[in-house]
Amino acid sequence: KRTAPPVRFSLRKRGEKMNIELKPWTMDDLHDLVRLCNAADRTYLSGRMPFPYTESDARWWLNMVKEKEGKDGVFRRICVEGKTAGNISVERKDDVFCHDAELGYVLDRPYWSKGIMREAVRMITAEAMETLALARISAQVYSPNIASRRVLEHNGFQQEGLLPQAVWKDGRTYDLILYGILRDPGKKD
Repeated sequence: KRTAPPVRFSLRKRGEKMNIELKPWTMDDLHDLVRLCNAADRTYLSGRMPFPYTESDARWWLNMVKEKEGKDGVFRRICVEGKTAGNISVERKDDVFCHDAELGYVLDRPYWSKGIMREAVRMITAEAMETLALARISAQVYSPNIASRRVLEHNGFQQEGLLPQAVWKDGRTYDLILYGILRDPGKKD
C-alpha cells in the first residue's frame, strides 16, 4: 500500500515563518506519539486516550492507523519545523452513518494560537472528503472550548446542535456542541 505524501504549507505570524507538514503516522513515530499524548492538555479531550500514555498504547494506535488509513480514516501527524506538534484525524463512522466521519485533533500547547490547527483542519477536511468519499464530517466540542469552536467555524463547519449537560469530566458538566460540514450543502434527500 502506498503511503500518502506529506502536505506542506507555511504560515507567517508576527513576522515569524513556520514550515508545517501533515504527515502520515508510521511506527517510527512511536516515541513522538507517546510524548505528545502525555503532554496533551486533556481539559477538553475525551477520556478515551489513556494516561499515562505508554509505548504499548502507541503501538496499538499506530497499528490501528495502519489498518484504517485511506479506507476508514485519514490520520496525520502535524509537524512544525520537522518536530511533531500535534495529531489530526478524520475517522469514518459505521453502519448507516458510513458517509459521515468524526474529526478530532490535539496540538501541543507551545503551538497554540499560531493558525496551525486552522490550516490543518482545512487541509484534512478536503483530503478526507475526497479519499473517503464522504458526504459530511462531524466534530464535537465542549462549549467552553472557544478556540476549537473558532477553528471549526473558520473552516465552514456549522453548529448543528447542542446537547446540554452531555459531558461529565473531572467533576464538571459541560454542554456539547455538534458541528458539521457537508461536501455538497445544496444536495437534498
